[in-house]
Amino acid sequence: MATTADLLIDAVDRIRDSTARVLEGLTEEELTFRATADANSIAWLVWHLTRVQDDHVADVAGTEQVWTTGGWFEDFGLPFGREATGYGMSSDLVGAVRRVPAERLSAYHDAVHDRTAEYLSGLHDADLDHIVDEAWDPPVTLGVRLVSVVSDDLQHVGQAGFVRGLLPR
Repeated sequence: MATTADLLIDAVDRIRDSTARVLEGLTEEELTFRATADANSIAWLVWHLTRVQDDHVADVAGTEQVWTTGGWFEDFGLPFGREATGYGMSSDLVGAVRRVPAERLSAYHDAVHDRTAEYLSGLHDADLDHIVDEAWDPPVTLGVRLVSVVSDDLQHVGQAGFVRGLLPR
């Protein structure tokens, strides 16, 4: 019988697999293609979905983010602070996610996935009712936060796949 943790791990495995497929074989030009001047690029979408997972899971797990502990912030060399996740970014900042090869985006995503799966594997169903954010009405439980991360990531990897389909051939 599958546990809730097993289902959540399956969901993040699907995000990882879809992310790898979207990134496979893309050049920098393809990664940074924007369908319109203000549209999101594949590079930004994958960076953002990975940053959200890293940020949110580290927060509920009480750990540091892979982004900082794994040296990814320095490695990517992006022109914004280490706390940036992409939320509310201007079009100019979206366009600043450049010069990061598909292999590096994929490697960062894999590292975040591994940390997430490790955290999820230790969860029990009773843990999911724990309040993790009282700033909302109603307060956010761990279960709701994790489903939110999965939902956000699946939407963004789907968007990245759509943009890949728009690439000039």
